[in-house]
Amino acid sequence: MKNHDLTAEQVRDLSALAGAIIPASTAYDVPGADDEKIFGDILRSLERDRDDIVRALEHLATLAGGAFADLGTERRAEVAAAFREAGGAPLAALVRVVLLCYYRDDRVMRSLGQEPRPPFPRGHVVEQGDWSLLDPVRARPRMYRLID
Repeated sequence: MKNHDLTAEQVRDLSALAGAIIPASTAYDVPGADDEKIFGDILRSLERDRDDIVRALEHLATLAGGAFADLGTERRAEVAAAFREAGGAPLAALVRVVLLCYYRDDRVMRSLGQEPRPPFPRGHVVEQGDWSLLDPVRARPRMYRLID
């Protein structure tokens, strides 16, 4: 699992932050995003977002004044709030990877009443909504040009 090229401290900080973004819930019987299986998927899924995630983790370490994972619970929450407030593309990339991997986990899908499987080829049933909600969009003038 070392193909992610993060330092040991960055891995620890990412795990701690993932757990802060999505903590475990006993009420719903689901793990947090720092669960070993989910976090392993996160590390394997950095791919094109790796550079942004490294920048996000560097910013997090700056806000923490060191390793985020070493902070106490209260200070960790303060730093995470400041990090969220700062926002930006690197944080968005990090959160996207955490969420994508979290919702790929079978335990999480079962807790949502979903069968843990890919959506294709069998698909998922989507309830029909109120199509009249699209009327304002349909009434807009054309935003494209026709090609002859």
